[in-house]
Amino acid sequence: MVIDVSDDQFEALVDRAFERIPQGLIDLVDNCIVTIENEPPVGEDLLGLYEGTALTERDDYAGVLPDVITLYQGPLTRLADSLEELEEEVFVTVVHEIAHHFGIDDEKLHELDWA
Repeated sequence: MVIDVSDDQFEALVDRAFERIPQGLIDLVDNCIVTIENEPPVGEDLLGLYEGTALTERDDYAGVLPDVITLYQGPLTRLADSLEELEEEVFVTVVHEIAHHFGIDDEKLHELDWA
């Protein structure tokens, strides 16, 4: 099943996901932007993607482009069976990608049930 939402509605779900994250944690996010794409690169099975240098790996970090968290609207809408489920999947994906920004790998995220 595909949940049919407009781009604006999907963006609002992403905004709500960020509102659910404690402000103290959001304040620690550094030099990172969020984008929304319709689909992941061909051959990739992704709901989201973090590209950049995790905070735990930054030593001499100046003059670099922002890290990028990309959320893939198509796969997320195909995964959910209801608007409520889509909202939860978006939230989990946002938390997952922010965790990568903080240096948490997929193995640890699986242990924590955030994968």
